[in-house]
Amino acid sequence: MLDAAQIVALQDQSTLHGHDPASPAPIPSSPFEQIILDQHQANFDLWHREDLARDPEASDSTIVQVKHDIDRLNQRRNDLAEQLDIALLQLAPDNSTAPLHSESPGLIIDRLSILALKIFHTQEQLHRSTPEHQQRNMDRLLVLNQQRADLVSCLADLWNDVLTGRRRFKLYRQLKMYNDPTLNPVLYTRSPI
Repeated sequence: MLDAAQIVALQDQSTLHGHDPASPAPIPSSPFEQIILDQHQANFDLWHREDLARDPEASDSTIVQVKHDIDRLNQRRNDLAEQLDIALLQLAPDNSTAPLHSESPGLIIDRLSILALKIFHTQEQLHRSTPEHQQRNMDRLLVLNQQRADLVSCLADLWNDVLTGRRRFKLYRQLKMYNDPTLNPVLYTRSPI
């Protein structure tokens, strides 16, 4: 079910399609891959909304709307990372004596998603501006690709260790408070619970 190289390929294809709709859209082969693509889409949308928030000429009303969008997208991103872990935990053997891994596969997949976006946008910089700018981004791209290769290997190793009972992971709920009208004081002081 978990193929780290396939996850990266799906994320890259989704990133390309998001920037160039004429390129083929990734086709998930399972419900798990659909969650991967949904989670990556949340990161894709989040990335581009955050760009709008950083525009020094953005109006106050634009920044307010973008901030609300960012909160909603970040909640979706986290919810989908949890869904990935739930799906994987259903396949994992129950081995409560195995050492606990501190980061779940869903969170690693989320990090891979962010790296796919960083790599794509860094590659865009290889053909613009000055030779110094291009070299700086070639150097960045080398680092990003190495980080992704390391993370792909870590994810594959973790999943193999989980399946063979050498490691385990738990579902760690993000328990965000900022979107919950019963937990965010700005929201709960305005409306009854």
